[in-house]
Amino acid sequence: MTNIPLSNSKRLLLGLTGSVAAYKTAELSRLLIQDGLNVQIVMTESACHFIGPVTLQALTGKPVFVELWDARIKNNMAHIDLVRNTDAILIAPASANFISKIAHGLADDLLSTLCLTRDCPLLVVPAMNRQMWENPATQRNLATLKNDGVIILGPAYGDQACGETGVGRMLEAQELARAIQSFFQPKPLENRCVLITAGPTYEAIDAVRGITNLSSGKMGYAMACAAVEAGAQVTLISGPVSLETLSVVKLIKTVSARDMLAAVKDEIKNTDIFISIAAVADYRSAEINKQKIKRATDNIVLEFIPNFDILGYVTDLPAPPFCVGFSAETENLEENARTKRHKKKLPLIVANLAQDAIGSNDSELLLLDDMGTHFLSKATKIEQARRLIKHIVPLYNSHYLKLLNHEN
Repeated sequence: MTNIPLSNSKRLLLGLTGSVAAYKTAELSRLLIQDGLNVQIVMTESACHFIGPVTLQALTGKPVFVELWDARIKNNMAHIDLVRNTDAILIAPASANFISKIAHGLADDLLSTLCLTRDCPLLVVPAMNRQMWENPATQRNLATLKNDGVIILGPAYGDQACGETGVGRMLEAQELARAIQSFFQPKPLENRCVLITAGPTYEAIDAVRGITNLSSGKMGYAMACAAVEAGAQVTLISGPVSLETLSVVKLIKTVSARDMLAAVKDEIKNTDIFISIAAVADYRSAEINKQKIKRATDNIVLEFIPNFDILGYVTDLPAPPFCVGFSAETENLEENARTKRHKKKLPLIVANLAQDAIGSNDSELLLLDDMGTHFLSKATKIEQARRLIKHIVPLYNSHYLKLLNHEN
C-alpha cells in the first residue's frame, strides 16, 4: 500500500542497537524519509559493528550520533538537545541487552540516556535469537516496558542469522514504515467501536461448486486499516479473501451471507459506526447438494432465492449505529447510488464503478450524503480509506450529538 506523506513533518529519533538486523534500518530510513518524516539517527557502539554511521548519514542527510559527549553539540548536552521537540523515538533493532537497560532505567550511553530524558512516545522493535526472546528475563523486561506505555512492534517468526527458526526476527522495513505512518495518523475515532464487513461471500451449490462475487476485499481491509489508524476499536467481518491479517481487535472469518449476517447480529450491539463494504451475494441456491452434481448431457435448472439484506437489517434496528454503505455499479453510478442510499436510509454511501475497482489497488470514489455529492479522485485504496475516515468523522460527530440531544 502506498502511504500518504505526512502533511506536517514529524520528527523521529531512530535508534540502532547491536543486532545483525541493523542492515534493515538502511531501507527503513529511506522509507521513513520518503513518507515525509524528519529522521535523526542515534547508534550504540555495538550497532556500529553491524552497519556504518556513514551509510545512514548518507541516507538521512544528517550527522549520526554515537557518543554521549559529542563535541558537535555546542553545550555538550546531546542527551537533551537531540530529543528536544522530537515527536517519537523508535528503537530498531532493539537488542535484548538494550531492552533490559531501558526497562530498568539505565543510562550509560547516548541512546539509553535519550530514552530516559524523552518527553515523547517510545516504540521498540525487538530483534534477537529465539531463545533470548523466550527467556523469562526478556519477557519480564518487555512486560515492564508495556506497563510503562512503551509500544512494542514485533518481533516476527522466521529464519534467524544464527541458523535457527522461531520468534525474534525484526519486522521488515516496509512493515515498520507502515506502522510508523499509522502511529502518526490523527486519532479522531479513539474509543469508538467500528464494525466493518469486507470481501465476497460464497454461496454453495454442491460439495465443490458455488456462486460468489469478484471482490478482492482490498477496500474493506484498507478501511479497517484506516479506522485502526484513526484510533478506533475495529472488528472486521471478512468473507473468503487472500489478504494478510490486520491488527484489528477482532477478525471474524465467514463464508456465506448467512454466516456474515450471524456475525453482524452478534457484533452490532456495541457498535458506533457500521461500514458495510462486503460484496454480499444477492442470491443463494435454494438447495445445496451434499455431493458433487455429476456432469450430464442435458441442461440442469438451479433455483436461487434472495439472501437477507445485511445492511438493511442494521439500518432497520430501533437504534442503529452510524451506517456507511458501499455501492458497486456498472452503469448510472450516481443515480443508482442515490436510490440505494434513500432506500436503506443511509447518512453516507460510497459508490464506484465495479469494472474499474474490483481487484485493483486504486479507485475513484463518489460520496453521497445530505450535503450532496463529493468526488474523490483516483488514488490507492488505503489513501481513499483515509480520506473516507476524514469525511466520516464530522458526519458521525453530528449524528452522535443529535443522539445525545434526543436522549436529553
